[in-house]
Amino acid sequence: MVRLGTGIGWRPEIADAVERMRGIDWVEAVAENVCPGHLPASLLRLRERGVTVIPHGVSLGLGDAERPDAGRLTALAERAEALGSPLVTEHIAFVRAGGPLTASARLEAGHLLPVPRTRDALDVLCENVRIAQAALPVPLAVENIAALVAWPGEEMTEGQFLYELADRTGVRLLVDVANLHTNHVNRGEDPAKALAELPLEALAYVHVAGGFERDGVWHDSHAHPVPRPVLDVLTDLASRVSPPGVLLERDDNFPEPAELERELDAIREAVELGSALRGTTVPTDADVEVAVAAASTTACADVSVADGAAAGAAGRTPERTPPGEATRQRLGLAQTALLSALVAGTPVPEGFDRVRLGVQARALAAKRADVVAKVAPELPLILGNGYRAAFVAYAQGHPMHDGYRQDALDFAAQLLRDGRPVAGRARRELHRWWLDRSGPAPRRRSRLGLGLGRAGRSLIRR
Repeated sequence: MVRLGTGIGWRPEIADAVERMRGIDWVEAVAENVCPGHLPASLLRLRERGVTVIPHGVSLGLGDAERPDAGRLTALAERAEALGSPLVTEHIAFVRAGGPLTASARLEAGHLLPVPRTRDALDVLCENVRIAQAALPVPLAVENIAALVAWPGEEMTEGQFLYELADRTGVRLLVDVANLHTNHVNRGEDPAKALAELPLEALAYVHVAGGFERDGVWHDSHAHPVPRPVLDVLTDLASRVSPPGVLLERDDNFPEPAELERELDAIREAVELGSALRGTTVPTDADVEVAVAAASTTACADVSVADGAAAGAAGRTPERTPPGEATRQRLGLAQTALLSALVAGTPVPEGFDRVRLGVQARALAAKRADVVAKVAPELPLILGNGYRAAFVAYAQGHPMHDGYRQDALDFAAQLLRDGRPVAGRARRELHRWWLDRSGPAPRRRSRLGLGLGRAGRSLIRR
């Protein structure tokens, strides 16, 4: 087990501040935002000082119905090696659906969506995790996610689902206490019960982040201060086990460095309080329920001890047969129906909460708008205050198919097809921007032209 200490999510916007912060033992960088051959100078300086850097993936899709993409796994492995990391992390989520498995168009969520807590989904996830483990040069840890919606017909609690995943694969767990709080508000799930069910001996480290509540829905924004209820969940966790590492996540709306340091101090205090309580706490009702359930499970298991003797000697649940293509297809069809409802406006699948799906759909569109603005910062400059409304309107009828960079190009092309922007200067600038980035290499400025002549209109139509 790697002892990490107190860390913070490294982001370019706060890179200088992170380097100056006291008591930072390690940082986490979004894997997709780091190029192995051109590591940011700030990360290199932190490494030279002995600060551990861990790549945190957000797009692998371990919960997808399809097997993990070999290219994405190779990229994650390259980042782990370039950063000299002791482990890499990803999410228990699906991020894309459709494609050959379901004979439908491939769709991307642009965000992390929950997998159903069913046996089919667990079997697929376990195999996907094993594939990832075999491809990575260091251990893998996986993170529980926040969810706005719940799948109908789930067969396990979050704690049971994660316990079986860790038990069957040996994967480590990245426990996000902010996500446990989010699921408490949005889905009525008790964080204490989830912690009581988790295999905390598999804990790699902990995430802490802020969010906000609107109309009874908690949004895990990573752009607001860490609230007291999240710190209370952290204290509960620390009263059960000594966390190897705790990290503050902040992805937007960055405050002054002093405010971030105060949040780090509050996190340290929450962990210290939990440590002081360890061994002196009285079991909660959730703990008692879990203990009774575990005893019952053990008694039932004794009946068939011969079947699991070999696996028991190794300390693992007996291996299940890897999921067949029919299992993956069932999961793929379900995920495609949900994602299509969220990003393409198709009918809501039976059993889902229509209101919550509407909230999730709007959140996905807003997320796309934010990320496209970062990937293509010229677009908000060209379109001004109308950028966000234009993009959200576009997103409602145009799903993302091939990542955010292509999404930005598709958005610009659609505006031009629709005769927008109306202002001539903005339209010329948008057309020039699109032409310069839509080909395999940037065009020479002398050839770009300023108008929408016949050649330009032909390009847009294509």
